[in-house]
Amino acid sequence: MDMIRGVGLVAVVGLIMTAPALGGDDPPMKGEVTKHTFAASTIFPGTTRDYWIYVPAQYDAKQPACVYVNQDGIQYNAPEVFDRLIARGEMPVTIGVFVQPGRVPALDGETALDRFNRSFEYDGLGEGYARFVLEELLPDVETKTTADGRAIRLSKNGNDRAIGGASSGAICAFTAAWERPEEFRRVFSAIGTYVGLRGGNEYPTLIRKYEPKAIRIFLEDGENDLNIYGGDWWMANQEMERALRFAGYEVEHAWGTGGHDGKHATEIFPDAMRFLWKGWPEPVKAGKGSPQLQEILTPDKEWHVVGEGYRFTEGPAVDARGVVMFNDVGAGRTYRIGLDGQVAAAFADDRRPDGQAFGPDGRLHAALGGVPEIAAFSEGKPAEMVASGFPGNDLVLRHDGLMYVTSPDPSGMRTSQVWLVRPDGSKQVVDQGLGFANGITVSPDQSLLYVADTRSHWVYSYQIHPDGTLAHKQKYYRLHSPDTADDAGADGLEVDRDGRLYVATRMGVQVCDQAGRVNAIIPLPGGARSSNLTMGGKDFDILYVTAGDKVFSRKLRVRGAPSFLPAVKPAAPRL
Repeated sequence: MDMIRGVGLVAVVGLIMTAPALGGDDPPMKGEVTKHTFAASTIFPGTTRDYWIYVPAQYDAKQPACVYVNQDGIQYNAPEVFDRLIARGEMPVTIGVFVQPGRVPALDGETALDRFNRSFEYDGLGEGYARFVLEELLPDVETKTTADGRAIRLSKNGNDRAIGGASSGAICAFTAAWERPEEFRRVFSAIGTYVGLRGGNEYPTLIRKYEPKAIRIFLEDGENDLNIYGGDWWMANQEMERALRFAGYEVEHAWGTGGHDGKHATEIFPDAMRFLWKGWPEPVKAGKGSPQLQEILTPDKEWHVVGEGYRFTEGPAVDARGVVMFNDVGAGRTYRIGLDGQVAAAFADDRRPDGQAFGPDGRLHAALGGVPEIAAFSEGKPAEMVASGFPGNDLVLRHDGLMYVTSPDPSGMRTSQVWLVRPDGSKQVVDQGLGFANGITVSPDQSLLYVADTRSHWVYSYQIHPDGTLAHKQKYYRLHSPDTADDAGADGLEVDRDGRLYVATRMGVQVCDQAGRVNAIIPLPGGARSSNLTMGGKDFDILYVTAGDKVFSRKLRVRGAPSFLPAVKPAAPRL
């Protein structure tokens, strides 16, 4: 390894300016900076990159140190700044990791260029870069030692970790914290690229809608920053700041007159570090979120794991008492969640019940995954077949007994169907042509049918005629899709008494108003993907969500509107 004492390493990628004076006290003890190369990534295969480790003089290997990760190598004369701030007690003992973007070396450097991964790694959304840092880079750092042989030990607590950078490196830092807030709680963003290069322009909207995450962020930019084909950096950074404040984040900023360079960021870097680390080790806290979120979520009520260890959970359905039933589809078992929140086995059926709903007669109706039938289950009685001849996925029953069932087409040829099954057993196809018809429910007044198309970002709305047939089909609810997928992955649907639609998606639970607009996004713990949902409990105010091998619950401030009960007319939407 290459050893560099103190702050002799000044310029690595540009954007390095002379550090501002930090006071007239005696020079602090200098940490050491070492250079390393990492070329074993499986997340960004084929890449190689240099990185530098700063270890402060105060570091004691008996105690894991806080961590600061910076994209584009060493910037802002960070080692010198850290020396002084740590010596003064204005930031904790922190090991700095300063990493370059990856490059895929050309096979023949004489005739071909390397592949430059900077924009791909930094501007791209999703958790790829966060995974690289957490699963590959930081573990590699911990294989190194200091000059005197001390092991490098890094804290695994997200409250002890900060990440920062400039331009694309800044949005990269924000994305890492956004995707993994439990791993990175503090972000420094200079001249951040929150514009339309690889989807970063979506952040201000998502910040306003998502349940806030426990992230503290410092933003810097200047009014002469870039204004090019991808967007206006100066305006985008201000939009980020306004969105963060709207959602209740801990955010500070420094606006200036500079351009797309590091001069101003270097000047304010010490203050930014003081802000990011203030109060440590007190944890960074999440804000309350938008008024729309506050209307839904109950303060201080977080997600709770109801049960786990199942093969694949689906089909949550609530009865008139508020008891919830759900299926472990892979095991062919159905479970009951009592009003006390305890899970108990209900029954087993090797036909693998999947989507299900209670009817006005009190029976549990389920689409069977093993055979093309819909069966009704009554406690203590054999299951009764109520419809057959088509494979069902999810279903809903109105108060008058009309049942609607989605029958998706796995081939992707857009031949999915929606079936109507009447109380007398007669059935007919009432719509077809969706990519993958999945979740289904009715509006609280039971006049509209909603159907999720999993392979798009739409939930369709239909008007229900007196005879049960459908009219006026519309791509009505427009959902958000993650950058890592081409669709929202919409699955189960539920409504509350005020007319909101809750959609189980790849990004968590997306909550829409009656006008078809996503107002809020409520992610599940650990980024779990939701498959279906219902509102249970004696007041129908507990949201139950199935997600892979788990079932989650969360107390809400709103009440569900089970479709087997009499219709409820909500107030008109605010347009």
